[in-house]
This record gives sequence, C-alpha cells and structure tokens, in this order.
Amino acid sequence: MSDNGTRLGVRKTYKLYIGGAFPRSESGRSYAVTSSKGRFLANAARASRKDARDAVVAARKAFPGWSGATPYNRGQVLYRVAEMLEGRRAQFVTEITDADGVPARKAGELVDLAVDRLVWYAGWADKIASVFGAVNPVAGPYLNVSKPEPTGVVAVVAPPMGPLLGLVSVLAPVIVTGNTCVVVAGERAPLPAVTLAEVLATSDVPGGVVNILTGRQPELAPWLAGHMDVNGIDLTGCPADLALECERAAAENLKRVLRPQRTDWLADPGTSRMTAFLETKTVWHPAGV
Repeated sequence: MSDNGTRLGVRKTYKLYIGGAFPRSESGRSYAVTSSKGRFLANAARASRKDARDAVVAARKAFPGWSGATPYNRGQVLYRVAEMLEGRRAQFVTEITDADGVPARKAGELVDLAVDRLVWYAGWADKIASVFGAVNPVAGPYLNVSKPEPTGVVAVVAPPMGPLLGLVSVLAPVIVTGNTCVVVAGERAPLPAVTLAEVLATSDVPGGVVNILTGRQPELAPWLAGHMDVNGIDLTGCPADLALECERAAAENLKRVLRPQRTDWLADPGTSRMTAFLETKTVWHPAGV
C-alpha cells in the first residue's frame, strides 16, 4: 500500500521462453514496455546472443520428435493451442488495446481472427503432403514419389504490427509442417508474444518446438541468420537494411530465406508460408520387375 492507502500494482518482469521453460536472460538485461500512450506496462527480458544460441539448441533437440509426429497429431496440438488462446481472450484483448490503442471491440476481433487462423492451419497439417506431394511419371520400371518434408530449425522475426495476429500468422505455418522455431518477438509490443508463450507452455506443444525471445531485433536477427544450425529464416519483421544484413549472413549455409513483404494480416493467408520452409524429397522404387 502507498501512504494514501491505495494499492500499488506489481511491476512484472517477463522472462524468455526457451525449451518449454521460462528462464531469465543470461545477460540479466530487461527493458520497459509501454502502451501506445506511453504508460508503463511491464518489463520484458532483453535476450542476448547466448540466449539465442540456447534457443537454437532447444529447437534442434525438439526437431526429431516434432517432425516425426503424425501430421494429424500436429494438427490436434495446434487446435489445442487455439482453444487455450481463446480461453485467455480477455488478457489478449487488454494487451492489444494497450499496444495499438485500438478499441476493445476491435482488439477482440483481432484475437478471434488469431484463434481462427490457428484452427485454419491446424486443418492443413494432414493435407499439405497430399496437395504438394506427387507421384511422378517416369520412363522406366520405377515408382517415383515426391513428398514435402520440414526444413529443420527456422528463425522467425515477428512483424512489428499485429502483435498477436501477425505473430500467429508467421508462427503457425512454420510449426504445422514439422519445423521447430526460434521467434524474435516484436520489440515495441512484446506482451502478446509473452502471453502466447504461456499459452504454448500449457498446451500440448512439446518444449523446444517454439522458443520466444524478447529484445532488440537488430541484435538477435543477424546472429540467428548466421547461425550454422538454423536452416531457414523468416525476415517478415525486419526493415530493409536489417533484412539485407540478415540475407548476407544467411548465405553462409544456404538458409531458406523468406524476405520481408507487405502483408495484410486480415486477408486469406494462403499456403505460401507453409511451403516456404518445406524441402521436397523424391524417392525412386523399382516397380514391375
């Protein structure tokens, strides 16, 4: 209590989400998160390069189990995330209202769209192979089959706008196809990403499948782009100069790169974000001999 008897709010310092746990940044750094009107909301951890390395290790460790799960199972897990997200709707509405200064009604619509987007991607989990795989006609006594497979560990630089809907729209297509990821949350409004991490931790998502870092994107994105155990990077949240720096770093190990593009998060997302981080495996099998 203060001297005048009014209750003082608890000043929260949110942590990172790595390997299914919520560690502090190894650097001990944090930064103040404010509303669109400049009001203090909370402190967020400022991740370091060491935290990014730890996140990549966790994502790599989780990859065999997640990519080896049945597509049906991955779809069920994403559907569970949607259920849990909807259960915390009121909290997300408050965080979006604070971040973007939009009315609560509009924020509620954005939360509902994020839930619907998760359900939409969940439905693609066991269909993507049928749509983008093929039985190829070949000259000779062979059965030739092409099938999409996940790339591996994908780094995702979250968009600065759409702190929940934009984040879900870049995260869901990466993991539904079997990849694991390290997400660098938007620096301006990281609280929806932090709350989404809490949703993931209480859903059925195995630890390490999604790792969420808060902090400065210019500090973390180039490091992830140059990391030799990261197989792809989505630069959606990068300004042009940072994206160019990351593309150059990504060329060192021939990462798959999804370049920044103007995106309407309210529009139909299509399938391009899922196929951006898929590899095509072609198998030849003797037949008719």
